[in-house]
Amino acid sequence: MGTFKIEGGHPLSGEITPQGAKNEALQILCAVLLTSEKVTINNIPDIVDVNKLISLLEDLGVKIQKKGKGSYTFKADDINLDYLQSDQFKQDGRSLRGSIMLVGPLLARFGKGYIPKPGGDKIGRRRLDTHFEGFIKLGAKFRYNREEYFYGVEAKELKGTYMLLDEASVTGTANILMAAVLAKGQTTIYNAACEPYLQQLCKMLIRMGAKISGVGSNLLVIDGVETLGGTEHTMLPDMIEIGSWIGLAAMTKSELTIKNVSWDDLGQIPTVFRKLGIQLERRGDDIYIPKHTNGYEIQNYIDGSILTIADAPWPGLTPDLLSIILVVAIQAKGEVIIHQKMFESRLFFVDKLLDMGAKIILCDPHRAAVMGHNFKSTLKATTMTSPDIRAGVSLLIAALSAKGTSTIHNIEQIDRGYENIDVRLRAIGAKIDRV
Repeated sequence: MGTFKIEGGHPLSGEITPQGAKNEALQILCAVLLTSEKVTINNIPDIVDVNKLISLLEDLGVKIQKKGKGSYTFKADDINLDYLQSDQFKQDGRSLRGSIMLVGPLLARFGKGYIPKPGGDKIGRRRLDTHFEGFIKLGAKFRYNREEYFYGVEAKELKGTYMLLDEASVTGTANILMAAVLAKGQTTIYNAACEPYLQQLCKMLIRMGAKISGVGSNLLVIDGVETLGGTEHTMLPDMIEIGSWIGLAAMTKSELTIKNVSWDDLGQIPTVFRKLGIQLERRGDDIYIPKHTNGYEIQNYIDGSILTIADAPWPGLTPDLLSIILVVAIQAKGEVIIHQKMFESRLFFVDKLLDMGAKIILCDPHRAAVMGHNFKSTLKATTMTSPDIRAGVSLLIAALSAKGTSTIHNIEQIDRGYENIDVRLRAIGAKIDRV
């Protein structure tokens, strides 16, 4: 188990460039299975979860060539479907949440798709009903082996239909969309997710020959086609990492420039940080954050009541940033309620922040009230264990702002979502070592 040693209390400075988007990569990589032609993908982040998915594709028979840093070509012209029934696949697929999105493309092109119950972060229940209900509506037969936790869908032919999703699931929408592009006839998906990463997937599929309308809305209409061709795709910067660096700059009173952020795809993120009192400036396609020498003050609502920051489907705030926002609020002036609606275990890392001296009341599994220190009290260094990707980075931000040397164990969780984070942070002045 890997460990970070962090000497906190040092201001950072300079420029940092966000990696390619993890959540987009998991969708885009699965889409290469929809064609036998070559697909080139650029700006792929070099992180554990993405590399696991690339290995899974290679084991499936996809021919993969690395062209350069973050750039690969994929050719799925000789897929080994027997691998899907193997013990190795049942083991490999279980370790990665994103492996669920292999099912849609496999079902569409080969008439069958299988997956073990996926793993991922331990942040609460993450059901798969939306995915499989969509496949069933397209005409697939569903089966589930309870002993092995193994899911399967099979269909001789998928047929377009109308469906109203029970939740605006991003991975569910992506999976059903990838199945529908090769189905016979027209599919309408209402209450579809419309995140920028989902829009990116739609644009890529359209370049491959798919017929999709309503991109960017919650109503997608897909007219099935016979086959799809190859394409080239470049991924957006990771908005969660961008939010992480904004929070890091504020907590450490650092002057930072975040490069090439794709401002138009950030949605509510800049607005939410401004509500916490954090100054950030748009400079071209960069975000400039000045040194918050005098701290930052949370804005109350116009009637004077305490601000609540909650997650919501796009264009609301992504739930992946709430852990980071909670940590940033620790040193704000004022109070805020953090309401994590989607996952009932995601706030359970606050006990570690309490050990560091934070003033937080965990109201219930979904809500936490934070009373900011306004930098009048410094967080104390401590020893922690990272429970999931986003909580891990939140603890890392807390440690970099704390007095003394902190230790974070189980940093493999952080590596699942952040590329060479220790190297990149050292480049802007952080005192962090990987043990």
